[in-house]
Amino acid sequence: MSERSGIFSGEDPFAISRQWLDEARKHEVADPDAAALATVDAEGLPNVRVVLMRGIEDNGFVFYTNYHSAKGQEIAATGKAAFVIHWKTLKRQIRVRGPVEQVSPEQSDAYFASRALQSRIGAWASQQSQPLKSRASLMADVARLGLKLGPHPERPPHWGGYRITPVEIEFWADGEFRLHNRFQWRREKEGSSWTVNRLSP
Repeated sequence: MSERSGIFSGEDPFAISRQWLDEARKHEVADPDAAALATVDAEGLPNVRVVLMRGIEDNGFVFYTNYHSAKGQEIAATGKAAFVIHWKTLKRQIRVRGPVEQVSPEQSDAYFASRALQSRIGAWASQQSQPLKSRASLMADVARLGLKLGPHPERPPHWGGYRITPVEIEFWADGEFRLHNRFQWRREKEGSSWTVNRLSP
């Protein structure tokens, strides 16, 4: 039997990722697409926060945020990021590292239009990661912009999608006695062939 039989089988790590996410959506109570995203600031100090992974494409993972946020500024400076998605119910994880780029304006526009109206207005109102005078001042800005922008606000120029194109993807599944199953897919750059290794727990 192949080392990568069962839930690890297949030659395409993005197809495996989509399969695991589809299974998680059936079992996880909330936010099965929540990922802990890591970036690094100018001093080399890591930053981690949870984002929602909104797309697993044929060669990358996509999320959306404010480009002026702390993570946006750190991505702009380094062009790199990492994330982990942990599904407690399934006892599985996916870890990813690689370069990051903005998705096309058209792709960001399409996703922005699919969001709830209040979320679209919130993207205009929030100066993400910046000091906030009060919750009341934020809600006042939301109300003001709601009246100004109307029911079909365009996407703010400071908001959109990022695509992480991995050079490493690790699939982790729980094993008895903490002898977990780990398979790492690694390549030198986008377009290179993958090397797959089983890792020690």
